[in-house]
Amino acid sequence: MIDAHVHFWDPAALHYPWLAELPALDRAFGADDYAAALGGLPVRRVVFVEANCLPVEAAAEVARVRELAMVAGVVAFADVAARGSAALDDAARDPIVKGIRQNIQGQPSGFCLRPSFVDGVREAARRGLVFDLCATHDQLRDVLALVDRCPDARFVLDHCGKPAIRARAFDAWARDVAELAAHDNVSCKLSGLLTEASAEWTAADLAPYAEHVTACFGARRLLYGSDWPVLTLAGRYGDWYELTRDLTASWTVCDRDAFYGGNAVRVYGL
Repeated sequence: MIDAHVHFWDPAALHYPWLAELPALDRAFGADDYAAALGGLPVRRVVFVEANCLPVEAAAEVARVRELAMVAGVVAFADVAARGSAALDDAARDPIVKGIRQNIQGQPSGFCLRPSFVDGVREAARRGLVFDLCATHDQLRDVLALVDRCPDARFVLDHCGKPAIRARAFDAWARDVAELAAHDNVSCKLSGLLTEASAEWTAADLAPYAEHVTACFGARRLLYGSDWPVLTLAGRYGDWYELTRDLTASWTVCDRDAFYGGNAVRVYGL
């Protein structure tokens, strides 16, 4: 198994301002903690995804995870709006870096449609880097427009587009996800749903969302991801794995192998 969405951080080493609002996460989470959280599940490799440290520390964040044996690839932060950014050049030269993420979540409407941002995504694509889309359900129309303007880029939608599960909102999100899935250059991580549902989630709460992204993207464009340790706000690692296991129980062996690892290898070039 390959977990395509894992974070490690140590607030004593790098600065993560957003952790101040989440005391339960405001401590070090490292590879040993992750191994303990697995509880024997057969995850052998992970894709480390940038954890929103200060932008000036992005290179240091990559350096801290580079030597971890389980890290098969990194989705690093880069300010893609800075055209000709040295960060993009450095990322493209670094064999551990497979993708780039600059959060759309938390930004104002139209942020990812600014010409400089669109051009930056295109530049990342020219360097062979995947672009991870971290956006909330209400930003997916902008994400669709971005994807339309970057037909040569490869995208991965993080956390199923962060649906508003707590509000039981479905229809608009489902429409936008279906439109995104109509683009062959977009894949999706089945991840992040626990925290979108909060600690009071039930399997029945999550099922419509997980089943919809599965129907839209199919087993060959869906990547298994945990979003650990953020998922610990709402449950245990094993809770999430069991949900995905139940979802995929009727799949063929080949489709399960693709979901639990093969798609990450292909999409990120691991």
